[in-house]
Amino acid sequence: MSMKIRLARGGSNKRPHYAIVATDSRMPRDGRFLEKLGTYNPLLAKDSEDRVKMDVERVQYWLGQGAQPTDRVARFLESAGLKAKVVRNNPKAAVPGKRMTELAKKKAARAAAPADAE
Repeated sequence: MSMKIRLARGGSNKRPHYAIVATDSRMPRDGRFLEKLGTYNPLLAKDSEDRVKMDVERVQYWLGQGAQPTDRVARFLESAGLKAKVVRNNPKAAVPGKRMTELAKKKAARAAAPADAE
């Protein structure tokens, strides 16, 4: 059985509140879980200590059992010092898409056209 430590969403529309849970990876996001390990409230300020609350001992237990944290939970674990920081690199993040490259080419052509006319 592959285990995950992930977020389960709660709260109403536009007022999210998440539970950090240990669950079987085949279960739905907000479905059955084995244990609630903490909470995450994204509406609080980033420096608030109530934003992320975790039971560190239980998280370490589930990591010892082979549970894999999701990307967001892994960031929480890194900030808590439970996991080594991973260098993330997305080189395509700054590359503009097709439409923006076409617009940039058109703009450059328009800017070069009056210079050629003179």
